Amino acid sequence: MTPPVTAEEQTGPIARVTDEPATGASTAARSYGSENLLPRQPAADPVARPGKARRSPWNRGRDRLIAGAIVVVVAVVAAIVAATSDNLHTSRALAAPPHALPAPPSSVPGSMTQLWQAPSSATPIPIGQSDTVTTADGSEVAGRDPLTGQIRWHYTRENLQLCTVDTAWGRVNAVYHKTMGCSEVTQLDPATGRITAQRNGDAELGTRLVNDGSHVTTTGKHLLDTWRDDLVKSMEYGKVPFLQNANKQPRPNCTYGTVAVAADKIGVIERCPGDRTDRLTVYKATAEHEDEPKVTYTALLAGKRARVIAMSGDLTGVLLPDQKLYVVYGADGSQKAAYPMDLPAADTANDPVGGTEATTRTAAGIYWFSGSKTVALSRDDLSPRWTLDGTLGPGITFATQLVVPIRGGLAVLNETNGATLRTVGVDRGAYTGPVRLTALGPVLLEQRGPTLAALR
Repeated sequence: MTPPVTAEEQTGPIARVTDEPATGASTAARSYGSENLLPRQPAADPVARPGKARRSPWNRGRDRLIAGAIVVVVAVVAAIVAATSDNLHTSRALAAPPHALPAPPSSVPGSMTQLWQAPSSATPIPIGQSDTVTTADGSEVAGRDPLTGQIRWHYTRENLQLCTVDTAWGRVNAVYHKTMGCSEVTQLDPATGRITAQRNGDAELGTRLVNDGSHVTTTGKHLLDTWRDDLVKSMEYGKVPFLQNANKQPRPNCTYGTVAVAADKIGVIERCPGDRTDRLTVYKATAEHEDEPKVTYTALLAGKRARVIAMSGDLTGVLLPDQKLYVVYGADGSQKAAYPMDLPAADTANDPVGGTEATTRTAAGIYWFSGSKTVALSRDDLSPRWTLDGTLGPGITFATQLVVPIRGGLAVLNETNGATLRTVGVDRGAYTGPVRLTALGPVLLEQRGPTLAALR
């Protein structure tokens, strides 16, 4: 740090100048012819006696002790501020935009080899954008070369831990845990690591980010926050901290299950005191006042343990596991259609981690991973189209084909009917849990729990 510069004060005696003539006490009467022709001697200027110098108030021992104590306190406070300063504990390195990746193959290769892997416990889904793979673990967000895994840029806050990192608007949003909840958000350019926006928020621990292309919403059990692409808050729903305007939230004492978004709307499962069943509420991502949600509709459901699976346009798909039903609701909350859906008890025993279902979207459909099956839903009316058992995650488009992770590798599917065209072996070692996929040029990214692996 550059030390502060203090101007020096210079003081000196200031002379007082006067034009007033000196005056005598009286003038004696003169006789005619007795005029004194000698020149008159000027009167001597009076000289003031030097006064006694005023004693400095800081010469006393007590005052010196007080001044010393003040210096010590200031030094201690400065040390504490320095030790806890965000800037002191933040390091970063930028990169030039990367070279373009090779084009993806025309079809999924017959075999795939792991190129590299890296810890990335804060990314629920692999992040591949701008010819860069973003990993996030501990306190560091890093941009890596997709083919080698080499770090090109990084953003690290050594005194804070990451809550979650996801992508929206072509940027990376890193959410850090500080004091209460996940309150520090930094938005980064995935190509260079440059900071594009920052904000303080109120997201809860365990939050996930869900986005509809225009807005991002944080999940939570008691509060949902929604941001614009510049991270300015556009809506908050639930138990608002530091409440300023009372009676603006419709049901602040409810707890929340799963959350889904689409077309500037948020759908949430509410569990409220006094309600005998779960409730589905859909509200808008923006309103005139950020703390006064504009609810599109709210409706009591036919049972408990409900889960909102997906939204498309004005439609919302909800799973009612106790009734073994999947129900589609319309723009006004009315039931449009219901389909039988019997899932293993383990799939629906608890809400998914982070309060959001494992879903993906392609140009042709929406894919939902229940925990043991991949279910294809129509983008037009959210109706179920087909189901594939024994999968590890939802599907994505890679090399113009639909691929779904399965035990031992990947299944290449006919997207229309779910028929398996062929399988591709992938060695995942001892890992047997859920797998989330992202494609980046010729590279296929697999999120295997806290580890990200790149395949080609």
